[in-house]
Amino acid sequence: MRRIDIFDTTLRDGEQSAGINLNTVEKLEIARQLEKLGVAVIEAGFPASSPGDFEAVQRIANTVKNSTVTGLARAMKKDIDISWEALRGGEQPHIHVFLATSPIHMEYKLKKTPDEVVDIAVDAVKYAKQFFPLVQWSAEDAFRSEPEFLVRIINKVIAAGATTINIPDTVGYATPQEYGALFKYLKENVTGVEKVKLSAHCHDDLGMAVANSIAAVENGADQVECTINGIGERAGNASLEEIAVAMHIRKDFYNMDTGINLQEIKRSSQLVSRLTGVVIQPNKAVVGKNAFAHESGIHQDGMLKNRQTYEIITPELIGETDMPLALGKHSGRHAFKDRAVSMGFELSDKQLNEAFDDFKKLADRKKEITEDDLFVLFTGQQLSDTDTPIYELHNVQVQYGTSNIPTATVTATVPSGETVTVATTGSGSVESIFNALELVIKGEVLILDYRVTSIGKGRDALGEAVVNLSYNGLELKGRDVAQDVLEASAKAYLNAINRQLVRERLRTQELIK
Repeated sequence: MRRIDIFDTTLRDGEQSAGINLNTVEKLEIARQLEKLGVAVIEAGFPASSPGDFEAVQRIANTVKNSTVTGLARAMKKDIDISWEALRGGEQPHIHVFLATSPIHMEYKLKKTPDEVVDIAVDAVKYAKQFFPLVQWSAEDAFRSEPEFLVRIINKVIAAGATTINIPDTVGYATPQEYGALFKYLKENVTGVEKVKLSAHCHDDLGMAVANSIAAVENGADQVECTINGIGERAGNASLEEIAVAMHIRKDFYNMDTGINLQEIKRSSQLVSRLTGVVIQPNKAVVGKNAFAHESGIHQDGMLKNRQTYEIITPELIGETDMPLALGKHSGRHAFKDRAVSMGFELSDKQLNEAFDDFKKLADRKKEITEDDLFVLFTGQQLSDTDTPIYELHNVQVQYGTSNIPTATVTATVPSGETVTVATTGSGSVESIFNALELVIKGEVLILDYRVTSIGKGRDALGEAVVNLSYNGLELKGRDVAQDVLEASAKAYLNAINRQLVRERLRTQELIK
């Protein structure tokens, strides 16, 4: 079978989605999961864009061993130098250099002539090749570029040392037939194309990213760039899980292998959804909660007689299994550890002990502990080396009645170390809590979006709150979990503030060094 490499850009293009804000620890956790998933290349970030991105890329490059780690760079020596510092510790240092090639981008964005663009691209690849054994060059907005110019510039960058050529549909404008035809044209006209990998990178503005990616592969692409759950700029990127499962289910037609460990798809999807705060739509192919649900009586009858009547993908294929609900308040530490291992978590003894304590507290309040509950507990501990929060919530109390004005009282520790208690009102319970927290942090806060969802089923399910807010002009996202949704909401609000303040503190410490 022909091998197609999966280039995952969840941590770079995916994180560029509006409202997503991952810290270094969260990015590292996702990168470890992507390594388990079996992706060939992990695009860990854009090192020159910020100190935080540099740190995340560097830590991922120094940690991940079974996937190639890359970082994005503009066609500039400064970006390439910073990327080398971040990626030099990787098993196989790889850089992804990009430059726009479409007429509209060259004229209005770059303000360069085609000849100047060719020279910039060649110089950047030659310079990067001095450091990196693997150099990927991307023609930004390639699909809207003139095919003859693409051939010309690709000929030059291959001669300069590029090892992968990426042909993005940056604005999601292509149709499968057109995008496939472009790859066929390049395969037939580029000199030395047999020496490099051709890569496809598709956006989903017209809902055709996955179809376009597969069309590229059918016409000569050796690599597909995609993201978990299809997250990304605007309408998102091609969905990794959809491409991998489609190639597997229809291997009789495609005769291609992605090398993806399909059993890790569900966990990868859950992890990215939880850490980014981006909810997976119920009818999302492969990983949506309704992907294996059958409501119609006719469908249900067929399923009872033979699952294959209506199910071409089994939940087991992507690692979604019904775990036995054997854990409860009488469960021991050994059984708890076994469940953590079986769910794919690697926890230190300290993390396991703390997770077990949280589990016991939860088991005293809930009749059944579900796999979703355990996923939250284990994930929380696996991310527990995040810096100590600057604001820490101790207590939240709300007085509410349909005929009374809701009042919230909040007790929290502030940066000075002092514990303060404030109380105020609002038009509802949540607003009164947020108003009180605004008094605690003494900043200008505007709530942009807020939602609460249940984790698992039942009236005693955990509630997860996600808060998007603007803090002193910066857009931030926070999330937290509690059995009481009001407590979860308060914690999520402070989580958003803390993430920004911790980032500022680390940046200050770095400047002092």
